[in-house]
Amino acid sequence: MRKDSSKPQVSGRIVLAATILGSGMAFIDGTVVNVALPALQNAFRASLADVQWVVEAYALMLAALLLVGGSLGDIFGRRRVYVFGVAVFAAASAWCGVARNIDMLIWARSIQGLGAAFLVPGSLALITASFPENARGHAIGTWSGFSSITAAIGPVIGGWLIEHSTWRWVFFLNLPLALIVILLCTRVPESRNENASHHLDWLGALLATLGLGGVTYALIEWPTHARHKGHLVIAAAGLGVLALVTFVAVEHWSRAPMVSLKLFRSRNFAGANLLTLFLYASLGGLMFFFPMDLIQIQHYTATQAGAAFLPLIAIMFGLSRWAGGLVARYGSRLPLTVGPFIAACGIALFAVVPQSSSYWATFFPAVVVMGLGMATSVAPLTTTVMNAVPESESGLASGINNAVSRLAALLAVAVFGAILVTVFNHSLDRRLAQLALDPEVRAQVDAARPQLASAYNPDPRVQHAITMSFLSGYRAVIWIATGLAVLGGIAARLLIESGAPSPAERG
Repeated sequence: MRKDSSKPQVSGRIVLAATILGSGMAFIDGTVVNVALPALQNAFRASLADVQWVVEAYALMLAALLLVGGSLGDIFGRRRVYVFGVAVFAAASAWCGVARNIDMLIWARSIQGLGAAFLVPGSLALITASFPENARGHAIGTWSGFSSITAAIGPVIGGWLIEHSTWRWVFFLNLPLALIVILLCTRVPESRNENASHHLDWLGALLATLGLGGVTYALIEWPTHARHKGHLVIAAAGLGVLALVTFVAVEHWSRAPMVSLKLFRSRNFAGANLLTLFLYASLGGLMFFFPMDLIQIQHYTATQAGAAFLPLIAIMFGLSRWAGGLVARYGSRLPLTVGPFIAACGIALFAVVPQSSSYWATFFPAVVVMGLGMATSVAPLTTTVMNAVPESESGLASGINNAVSRLAALLAVAVFGAILVTVFNHSLDRRLAQLALDPEVRAQVDAARPQLASAYNPDPRVQHAITMSFLSGYRAVIWIATGLAVLGGIAARLLIESGAPSPAERG
């Protein structure tokens, strides 16, 4: 049983304010950066691979070190590690804001991800330590609700800053928030788990980082560097796969594994995490490429693009309480099968909507349907994960599921990017062949290929070819995202036990 070294007697409002603002920074940053990607492409003349790394450098460090960050809080003090994560995140945000080239921005984003790995698990840990059991559920619900609001308004504020000032303010915005969080935390007492093992799985963390990094590098760099750096890309892929295989072996034999493989013996836990992998890969890929379509193809402003997903957040927030009761009423299998299928229908609508029409007639229905599917899935998914393991391991189970969702988005951006570039190049070659361009013009077009839809050519025929080729690649990845959501529903249907309550139990 977990025992804390102190029993905090602090105002719950201060703890909630500190955790909501701190985790809100990470949530906002995870969504608003996608809106900033077209501006980054224009500012640095960056390729798709470059802006993929802007997202992936952050996601890689967060996914690989999230569980280590939670363990460090239990051992060395939750408040201490949380404040450390906030400080690192803020310093890296300042570095992002002053970055003079895309490489500097990518390195800064990786440090930002490191800070987030200490910050994200610490928010819920502080709430758990600071509230008695009878008030903890309400506190977590308050944290979850306000976090959803910050995630919703973040892209809108970020889009407005990009449109009226500069993308750099997307990162500078974190600095005053971090200062407020650190000041609030001075009034939050320290707590730790006195029974926590002091043996940290650093080898597992290193292998996970190397493995995910190698595979991600290969997927991102292969479409554009296969001819010139093919041996390097293949070596990175091989090293990444070897590191991941070794990681599984190390976790199996470790005294204090970062990922307890025995939890996956539960069918519900394994099925819920497989569903998480499919569903969040689908969502992560869509969230990365959709702002590019809105801004570069549909010519939305950054503010409009940031607001495009507001209906989804509103639906998930409004239906969260209703969705939370679905497992008690129908069991886990039904909502976790139906929800992903509804989400798949919404994602498919993104691929079939007409171009150059109003938001309300095109993307709004798609966002609403996808929102209904996600709302039906998310709360039952969390409940299923937590119910699948003993209460003593609920924290670890939650951390693993959170890490799986981050891993899903990490891999989706890399894989979807490779597919989009491949389809884009094939389509552009076919369309340019029909135009019979001068060799000099063709060379200019080929040089701008890595920029995809942000590439500009004064010849309207060439520009149309670039636009249509991007849409071909974009629709291909949307259909794959649709398929992944369907696979999530199938995984739930096959692996998750129904556990449906009887009519008497439903009351």
